[in-house]
Amino acid sequence: MLADRSPGLALSPAILTVLLIGLIDSPAVHADAVDTTFLGALNAKGIDFASGQSAVMAGHEVCDELDGGRQKSDVVSEVMHSSQLDGYHAGFFVGVSVSAFCPRHHG
Repeated sequence: MLADRSPGLALSPAILTVLLIGLIDSPAVHADAVDTTFLGALNAKGIDFASGQSAVMAGHEVCDELDGGRQKSDVVSEVMHSSQLDGYHAGFFVGVSVSAFCPRHHG
């Protein structure tokens, strides 16, 4: 599911939340802004993908798994096993995916 990544600098959850607030009404522009913010958060943590598109697709896959009834902890474990991310970075990836693409799964 994920390409190789390495740890990087931390991004405050409060800052990430502020960045993800939609201030643009156009759905296409909003999607681009969300994708850009998502990719920026991954970059700030040193989580690298072969392409931005593959990162966004993997983020949406997290949401698909959660929509299918999987627990966040199970999705984090799957991310760890299918990538070179440790538990912290896999958890961050799942969390930022939820924040960006499926906030209905917050909580």
